[in-house]
Amino acid sequence: MILYDYWRSTASYRVRMALHLKGQPFKCIPINLKDSEQTSRTYLKVNAQGLVPALEVNGEIFTQSLAIIEYLDETCIGAPLMPTGEEGKAKVRALSHIISSDLHPLNNLRVLKYLQNELHVTDEDKQKWYEHWMHEAFTSLEQQTTDGALYLHGNHITMADICLIAQMYNAERFNIDTHLYPKLTAIYNHIKNKAEIKAAHPSRYKK
Repeated sequence: MILYDYWRSTASYRVRMALHLKGQPFKCIPINLKDSEQTSRTYLKVNAQGLVPALEVNGEIFTQSLAIIEYLDETCIGAPLMPTGEEGKAKVRALSHIISSDLHPLNNLRVLKYLQNELHVTDEDKQKWYEHWMHEAFTSLEQQTTDGALYLHGNHITMADICLIAQMYNAERFNIDTHLYPKLTAIYNHIKNKAEIKAAHPSRYKK
């Protein structure tokens, strides 16, 4: 497997966690978002959307992190990343999309760059923007999380936890006060030091 990856990309981080949890060896090809390599003619032949990650498996290209995670769960042995029942799967997908669909697109690099470069938003207002959407999503997740839970759903790491771990990393980068979310913080602290999660950490892939 070949992963087209940017070390600090939230979506790429999710897929790296899934690959490590599944025990799947993979080769990384770094795509530097800071240098706009994702818009190069070469990379657009891989992913016409010009985004990371993209996962190449036997010549086939898969895109969109959550779709890739479910593909890996359905085709690879290793730790299950989804519940077995349809109700559980629906709940995990919903929790995942609060982060990946409702929060992350508003706070990713290309949006933040647009706010600054095109709309001339100040650093202070950019931070307020980031914090607003983070708090809105985390407040909802906190309310939906059971007291004392070790995972967002069920009794093992799922796609929803993968999304949470990557977003908590972003919260730390942007100095968001996560003490407001004790249940989410407890889950994060329970999972973040697991070997497979640590192996996928952005610091391990920084170029």
